[in-house]
Amino acid sequence: MTLKITMTRSYIGQKDKIKKIARSLGLKRPNQFVLRKDTPYIKGMIKKLYYMVKVEEVE
Repeated sequence: MTLKITMTRSYIGQKDKIKKIARSLGLKRPNQFVLRKDTPYIKGMIKKLYYMVKVEEVE
């Protein structure tokens, strides 16, 4: 299964750890989306960014 992760808020003003997690997912700016495989590693990253991303399942 594939996840479509959309960044809904900017990470300006966030802690460095949050910025690094968003960058490692491939998110650089608001309203940008990336497609990632549904793995426990990716789900853990999404859990840290729950308030600034929107996640949809894509097949």
